[in-house]
Amino acid sequence: MEKKILFIATNVDELEDGQKTGLWLQEFVEPATECKQAGFDVTGASIKGGRIPIDPNSYSNELPRVWDGVMEPIHDTEKLENIELNDYAGVFFTGGHGTMLDFPNQKVIHSVLQHFIDEDKVIGAVCHGVAAFIGAKDSSGNPYTKGKTITGFSTKEEQEMDFTDKVPFLLEDQLKEEGANFHTADPFEEHVEEDGKLVTGQNPQSSLAAAEAFLKKLT
Repeated sequence: MEKKILFIATNVDELEDGQKTGLWLQEFVEPATECKQAGFDVTGASIKGGRIPIDPNSYSNELPRVWDGVMEPIHDTEKLENIELNDYAGVFFTGGHGTMLDFPNQKVIHSVLQHFIDEDKVIGAVCHGVAAFIGAKDSSGNPYTKGKTITGFSTKEEQEMDFTDKVPFLLEDQLKEEGANFHTADPFEEHVEEDGKLVTGQNPQSSLAAAEAFLKKLT
């Protein structure tokens, strides 16, 4: 088995109203740390490549020391179109509100997703990272998430953050429209769903648990 994991992050640094956004840092660093500790190499990628913007609200004054050195892959990401997908055992879509603008209905994202579906590899996503599935189709032309049990950032969580008017759509509502069995816990509680080789986490608090479930499917 290839010992490499592809992590995909947003290039978007602000919402339509100008509010700063980007990757929610925890949703990359915790899963990437777990993957590295399990012996996997981590590659950071994005649609445009380059340095990934970090949501300023996801920083704290006391970042765990274990995160030191783990952030390197998002300092200069590879362009997705240049990635040799056969080299990777799994793909993990990280979150942050920026993904709501550049992940959905995105041809290159769906091309990557299709490879991992066709090759029966492990697919993971956390929080708004599940926006990557919006508009994706399976080999029969049905929505990829139709009938699949997943989770992601919930409508209640957007409401509690007062973000329902800031995002272009509500993630839970959109994926339910595409036929997903979208299950959530209470706002900001850890929650992970598994469906075959698909693993999804609800929110930042689920980043570590999602990574652990993701890694179990790789071994």
